[in-house]
Amino acid sequence: MADHTKGSENNKILLIEYGDYQCPSCSGAYPNVNTLMEEYGDDVTLVFRNFPLTAIHPNARAAAAVAEAAGLQGKFWEMHDKLYVSQNDWSGLDASKRTTVFNSYAQDLGLDMDKFNADVAGKEAGQKINFDMALGKSVDVAATPTFFLNGKKLDDATSSAIVQGDLTAIKAQLDELIKK
Repeated sequence: MADHTKGSENNKILLIEYGDYQCPSCSGAYPNVNTLMEEYGDDVTLVFRNFPLTAIHPNARAAAAVAEAAGLQGKFWEMHDKLYVSQNDWSGLDASKRTTVFNSYAQDLGLDMDKFNADVAGKEAGQKINFDMALGKSVDVAATPTFFLNGKKLDDATSSAIVQGDLTAIKAQLDELIKK
């Protein structure tokens, strides 16, 4: 299944994030990952893979399905951004209220609502989420966000620093890879 990517198309430097839309740390990392991509997007390919931790984040899988459904209409990254920016607005809601909020996001993005609702409930979104999770489990992802740089899992200190907004360590690693 195809990954959601942005940035460089050459895949020379690949930054993979396993994320959960309801995870506060993922939401904390979100603007910092964007900052990295603004600075390094010509050299780095960002990949986002779903890893909803439903045992502690009951709305995470539904949010992932919403992002995947938007992606089927070419708006994955727009929905991805909306879900993280507005996490506090939907993360504590019950299923019916959550659906109303997610539908309003889809309308704001100009999505075909019949297709969107069918895709949220359909097979393709669920299969993509399951595929991403299986990939994550195969490389020992246990928490979110988890980052990999060119196939190597970032250490906890570097990942925590990204969440906190200290990009010094990851920038040093990226700069080193760019020089090669």
